[in-house]
Amino acid sequence: MRLDRFLANLPQFSHQQARLLLASGRISVNGQSVRDGTHDVRVFDRVELDDETLQTGKSARFFMLHKPTGCVSATADPRHQTVIDLLGEPHKAELHIAGRLDFNTTGLLILTNDGLWSRRLTQPASRQGKTYLVETEDPIDPDCAVCFAQGLYFRFEGLTTLPAELELLDTCKARLTLHEGRYHQVKRMFGHFNNKVISLHRESMGPLTLDAGLAPGQYRALTPAEIAQI
Repeated sequence: MRLDRFLANLPQFSHQQARLLLASGRISVNGQSVRDGTHDVRVFDRVELDDETLQTGKSARFFMLHKPTGCVSATADPRHQTVIDLLGEPHKAELHIAGRLDFNTTGLLILTNDGLWSRRLTQPASRQGKTYLVETEDPIDPDCAVCFAQGLYFRFEGLTTLPAELELLDTCKARLTLHEGRYHQVKRMFGHFNNKVISLHRESMGPLTLDAGLAPGQYRALTPAEIAQI
């Protein structure tokens, strides 16, 4: 929220006192003096008045998980194991999933408590491509690549998908890069050609690639360099 509103919401300050404190330059955010009341304050920011801490700031947390098959991309489920269950981390209930995967889809999953960061990773406007290895029941029609690049019309949503890139790897195998995340999108795209997807694995999201050393069900924290790429 805005810094002036953050200060005024604290029980010890009135709106007038908040304005005076800002004008005096006594308020700092992450060690930098801030006089602008419209400055955005997040839960991860440390806010101080002189030497008094008004908000300590949460630690932003980022994890890469190799999602196994038969696991739900959810924070809780009464019947199935969830991806959150796979984490041996404190306060893991604070985390959310940046780009869910279907029950039997495997591969890269990102979990974080930073909503702005995850939106930059997943929103179509950010143009962060998501790449999948796809295996189909029948041979892949070469015309798929042309149709996917042009976009397919989804009647249920009444929209045309964004252009996607298809690279044929074998008769029934391909690498597909999407720039959005519609409901069962990959299966529906191949279903347009009456071809069933029998295996789906996400390799990457934007610049983030699944660590080859992570076995299904394993995870690790993202590095500062990986976090900074988004």
